[in-house]
Amino acid sequence: MPKRATLLAIDYGKARTGLAVGHPLTGSAQPLDPLSSKNETTLVQGLARAVKDWQPAKLIVGLPLGADGHDSPMSETVRAFATTLTQHFPEIDVVLHDERLTSVAAASAHAERREQGRARARDAAKLDSMAAALILESYMNAHPEAV
Repeated sequence: MPKRATLLAIDYGKARTGLAVGHPLTGSAQPLDPLSSKNETTLVQGLARAVKDWQPAKLIVGLPLGADGHDSPMSETVRAFATTLTQHFPEIDVVLHDERLTSVAAASAHAERREQGRARARDAAKLDSMAAALILESYMNAHPEAV
């Protein structure tokens, strides 16, 4: 059986969680529709659908570290969420990856698209998934042997 190589990135947030899918062979990531994070059960069900659809080898979870590289107030929440993922998806490796600057870069990319007249209202809803795509691309750049 061939090795699964698809990677699914998760940008966890208290209101919305961004998702992106990618493959180390291409080195690029595609944002998916974000999921609501207001209810953990609903979030895990949405992630289960994404796992079924994409069959990832790894779940790459953005870890929000402070600018100095140390844990931020949100780091503990994300670490607990990663533990939840490990319990719900024991057959898939869950990897935490430093997400510093990805949310800022996603917002900057969105602002640039808006200035060029290419951004639409629905793009704002995908901002979290754009950040997840940047997290995944950063992970693949840092780990070319990703799978």
